Amino acid sequence: MAEIRKDQLKNRALSIQGHVGAVARMIDEDAYCIDILKQTQAIEKAIDKLNALLLERHLNHCVTTAIRGNKPKERERVIKELLDVFVTASKI
Repeated sequence: MAEIRKDQLKNRALSIQGHVGAVARMIDEDAYCIDILKQTQAIEKAIDKLNALLLERHLNHCVTTAIRGNKPKERERVIKELLDVFVTASKI
């Protein structure tokens, strides 16, 4: 599995930013609502992909390091962080 690089994540985030700007312009230009909805759905999918990549990077680096380490508090902390992220996401 290839390591996910910071520049890959940044490029995805900038792409999402560009799409959000396009949606704002579409709203200003009174674009057809369905066209705007299609764009916002594409943005949601792009954010989901970015989140998946961020989670994969975090699991492969930070979490793995903590679990392999000899600091029980650090292991507990990273596990709690992950649980908190999923609890927060389920409340949306």
